[in-house]
Amino acid sequence: MSRPGSRRGSRHLSLTGSNGVPMFYFELDTSECVDDNAPRPKITHDYPGRKASGRSDLALSKFKCKENGVQPLAVTNGSTTPLVEQPDVDEEAGIYDPFKHRHLEHPTTDLDTLIHLLKGSLGTGILSMPLAFKNAGLFFGLFATFGIGFICTYCVHILVKCAHELCRRTRVPSLDFADVAETAFSCGPGPVQKFSRLARALINTFLVIDLLGCCCVYLVFVSSNLQQVVNHYTGTEMSVQTYMLSMLPLLVLLNLIRNLKYLSPFSMAANMLIGTGMAITLYYVLTDLPAVTERPYFSTWQQLPLFFGNAIFALEGIGVVMPLENNMKTPTHFIGCPSVLNTGMAIVVSLYVCVGFFGYLKYGDITQGSITLNLPHDPLAQSVKVMIALAIFLTYSLQFYVPMEILRKGIIDVHFRKHPVATEYVMRVLLVCATVGIAIAIPMLGPFISLVGAVCLSTLGLMFPAVIEVVTFWDTPGGLGAYNWKLYKNAAIFSFGLLGFVTGTYVSVEDIIAELNKTHT
Repeated sequence: MSRPGSRRGSRHLSLTGSNGVPMFYFELDTSECVDDNAPRPKITHDYPGRKASGRSDLALSKFKCKENGVQPLAVTNGSTTPLVEQPDVDEEAGIYDPFKHRHLEHPTTDLDTLIHLLKGSLGTGILSMPLAFKNAGLFFGLFATFGIGFICTYCVHILVKCAHELCRRTRVPSLDFADVAETAFSCGPGPVQKFSRLARALINTFLVIDLLGCCCVYLVFVSSNLQQVVNHYTGTEMSVQTYMLSMLPLLVLLNLIRNLKYLSPFSMAANMLIGTGMAITLYYVLTDLPAVTERPYFSTWQQLPLFFGNAIFALEGIGVVMPLENNMKTPTHFIGCPSVLNTGMAIVVSLYVCVGFFGYLKYGDITQGSITLNLPHDPLAQSVKVMIALAIFLTYSLQFYVPMEILRKGIIDVHFRKHPVATEYVMRVLLVCATVGIAIAIPMLGPFISLVGAVCLSTLGLMFPAVIEVVTFWDTPGGLGAYNWKLYKNAAIFSFGLLGFVTGTYVSVEDIIAELNKTHT
């Protein structure tokens, strides 16, 4: 029963976690107040994974409070405990600073972030760069690789700047790639707000396809190198597919490890092996180089889509960007000039150009999908193939960890909450078997790399950042620049990514079909 003078009605409040992400959404029912006059909270949404409202969960708290006339800081009668912690703002400028609210247990320094960026960007892609130059021509590949590297780096700048802007608008400390896409649409123009959940789903879908595709590439890479070594010394003629099947039990056992901490020793061993192997590989590549006039400066227009797929597969590391930036001690140092991002990408692009240029100059038309496959059959070169193959095999688990986390949060935590651990183990086994099956079906390293790059990385690295920037600043006065130049610039980037997506996919699939036909005949 209501007491005299009690307030009737309801008020809406939200409760956030330490990272600023809304955990609960409260409706304070004040129609039946108890003796202490305090409203009683009634939880109306009590778990993640609820039916989509069409707006980002990260921005939901702010918008709901604003729409219902409730201040972000609300306390119960006689209590000093806030349901929503009021974030600090710059009192003079009235601007929320997200970097002051990142409470990180182990933040990374600029040097740590640079090392992680190099580690995340330098993988099997660098070993396929000579093949990319073969598909482009010696000097055209040189300039085109620098050009694609610049565009990819610029698109990372776009994504990070949009993330910072959206953090200030929604007053949350950090956002990952999918969060940025969802929040940009949910806070953007009215007609696109209903697509916010779709934007998140697309980003996560392409990330999962990309990373699992890389796992398939790893399997083809490892099997091809082991085949050369084992068949050479044993005189057998075992197929690449046989080596893939033989690795399946070990892969399943290794990928049942759910804690990233226990994968760290494998990562350290892989880094040492691949570093040693790359040093020996460069020794072979740089020995007895022919004259540059012996290689064509430009290949053919028909081969350029394969070059694009190879190059963007090697250079695009946008999937690791937001986690690295979100964990920095001084995130303002990530972009700018000079910055961690610019320094890291300059090193990455230079290394890729050197390996691609000199690798193709050394081996010419016989250049294979991985430069290690071109090495001679002496014991030192064979040891390189084993070292790098083992390093990539150990890296598979780290590459597999990220898509598994996305699937766990998006599927298991929402639809299989009764038996999450058992479901995760089953999903891990099925996904490992699926990657092995795909690799067995498409055992061609070069076309497979180009296909993954064209399909996934042209969308994630070029098309999505361009769309996100337009949506983020569409309603901001002057946000698109003088004469809306940013709109035209992003249209050009999107068109370039779309062209690479269509042509690269078509030519890669055509190449794969042709190789499969040769194998069957």
